[in-house]
Amino acid sequence: MQLGVKYLCVFILVLSSIFLNAQNNDVLNRGPKFTIRGSVVESDTQKPIENVNIEVNGGGYSATDVFGEFRIEARKGDELTIRHKDFETVFYIIQSNERIKVEVEANDNEDVKKSKFKSISRTPRESFKPLIDSAEVYLKKDAKTSIQFIADALSESNSTKQNGEAYEVLGDIYMYWKQYDLAVSNYRISLQNTKANVVSLKLAKAYMQNKNYQESLQAYNGVNKSELTNWQLCNLYEGLGDVYLLTKSYNLSLGAYQDGLQVAQKHLITPKITDLNSKIAQTYNAKGETQKAQGFFNKSMKLANSENKKRAVEEQIKVADFKNEVNNYSDEIELRKEALNTISEIENEADFINNESALTPQKQNYKIGNAYASQRDYGNAIPYLEKSIKEADSKEDLIVQKDATRKLSEVYRDAGQFDKALLAYQDYVELVDKLYSKKEQEISQAARFSKDIVSKQNRISSLESDRALSESKYQLSKEQAKRQKLIIYSLIGGLILLLIGAFLMYKYIKQQRLANNLLALKSLRSQMNPHFIFNALNSVNSFIASNDERTANKYLTDFSLLMRAVLENSEEDFIPLEKEIKLLELYTKLEHFRFQDKFDYTIHVDESIAVKDFVIPPMLLQPYIENAVWHGLRYKKTKGHLNIAIKQSTPNEIKIIITDDGIGREKSIALKTKNQQKQNSKGMGNIKKRVSILNEMYKDKVDVLIDDFQNKEDAGTKVIVTLKKD
Repeated sequence: MQLGVKYLCVFILVLSSIFLNAQNNDVLNRGPKFTIRGSVVESDTQKPIENVNIEVNGGGYSATDVFGEFRIEARKGDELTIRHKDFETVFYIIQSNERIKVEVEANDNEDVKKSKFKSISRTPRESFKPLIDSAEVYLKKDAKTSIQFIADALSESNSTKQNGEAYEVLGDIYMYWKQYDLAVSNYRISLQNTKANVVSLKLAKAYMQNKNYQESLQAYNGVNKSELTNWQLCNLYEGLGDVYLLTKSYNLSLGAYQDGLQVAQKHLITPKITDLNSKIAQTYNAKGETQKAQGFFNKSMKLANSENKKRAVEEQIKVADFKNEVNNYSDEIELRKEALNTISEIENEADFINNESALTPQKQNYKIGNAYASQRDYGNAIPYLEKSIKEADSKEDLIVQKDATRKLSEVYRDAGQFDKALLAYQDYVELVDKLYSKKEQEISQAARFSKDIVSKQNRISSLESDRALSESKYQLSKEQAKRQKLIIYSLIGGLILLLIGAFLMYKYIKQQRLANNLLALKSLRSQMNPHFIFNALNSVNSFIASNDERTANKYLTDFSLLMRAVLENSEEDFIPLEKEIKLLELYTKLEHFRFQDKFDYTIHVDESIAVKDFVIPPMLLQPYIENAVWHGLRYKKTKGHLNIAIKQSTPNEIKIIITDDGIGREKSIALKTKNQQKQNSKGMGNIKKRVSILNEMYKDKVDVLIDDFQNKEDAGTKVIVTLKKD
């Protein structure tokens, strides 16, 4: 039974190893990290959403700022998770260093909003962003081209926020190419344009790399920790620890690293847990407490092995260097041999191993040979040194080749093989001459590179200087303008008084005109009411004359309701359309009640019309209906028809169409006496004046069109009243 358990444990360990190797190989195949930039906004208003959680599988974390924007490190193939309590979580597989945009749209359920992902690699309508993206693409390939893109982007910039972003990327370029003083300058300019915690942290690191340690500490301590993401907080404490370590303030360094480690452990930020354990170990080692250093190195190595092969081999080499410092050469040799095996696996798969990296086989073979030599094990030292020389020669690593050749000469000498020692020393002298020549070339190239970089920076600085000069000129012209203002203020004062007087006069005239219009409307409405009442009372009189008291009473009851409504509305410029329709129905009913043998009528209101949204001048339609009945349908030989239709022509406009198939306007005029013609023209003129005054006061709200209804003997009349919504 115990044997079965033993085999099961071995099987699980093998599976774990295979899984970790596959995971590590997957990380390597996806290549190096790059910066993903993006934003989270509301889809309808484009309002930014802040404090959205942004995560990348493997430990990367960030959050959106007040502009709804974020940045996070990721590799191709990583899964990006965008999470917030108010909308659905977004998952996305990273393909490149694209710009991404998440638009959050409203949902029927107000508690949860839908999130719509939108990937934007280039935005043709915005020339600034593509230039910044291009600068980032060339950042590690061609500094001059990358800086040129920044210069072009600055010329396209139209806000301080964009200026801040451009100078930040420019600072990143200089940091990568080790131009730390220029990086400091551009990060500071970026912060002058836009305050951003991520740029403040970069500035603090640039100060440290430029050996401005006090300025670096001030920059780190000046950042508001409460505004940082957990990842940024780890970076801040790590940066503080680095500065304190460089200034040999070991206790302060340990305190900063420990604070960062607590944050990383609390929020499970695995890469930072590994890095901070390693740095605590290095600090204890620098402090002389090797036992404590050993403990933290053991932790960091164990954690690094759970990440990926590159991180694991980096930590192995750090621990091997520590073993060398404490003269534990046996453990150093074992660690470096393990590292060599790992390097041989990842060397062809990763593009981050170059001659400057510690992860080169020639360096590790050299250090293994050096460790054997320190043990006086010359037999093992010689093969490793020879292998180092061969590897360095194939990779044109003259520095390692030179050091290994010198060491090989010393080992031969100590082993008593003086002829080989002499030959090796002669090779060493040749390599020194070759290296000297190469260094001269590199110095010349570096000088040209620095000159080009400075030239590019000067051009960009001139843009900033031009802005500053423009600001200075503006201030100077502002002072001159003040003096000129003092001279012309008296003239302007008189002009202002004149304008105020003119304005007050205009306002008074406008108020008087409004008052006159209101008075005119009131007068016209008062003229309408007697005319309407007179006709209605004539109808009542006709019923009484015919001894039809019951009909007269019923008519008089409906008439009293109509009169009450008319009098209530007589003081209003506009009443709701719904109320006017009811008045029309009642009035038309009364007219039909009297002339049942002369016409029938229909009133149709389109169901799609929101009658509550429209208003109409009171008693505007009644005269047209009255004219249709009294002057058109009443004289028709056969029974006629009156139609009132209310239709919606546009969302903000309705048409009220009153049609009758009576005798028409021409016949009606011919039948009238001179006195009747005069009265009718006054009635229609009254309506026209009301419409004209209302349109003047309320910006063309009502339009009236009168025409023949049909091309027959009885032409009839068609009245179209167009009414616009407020």
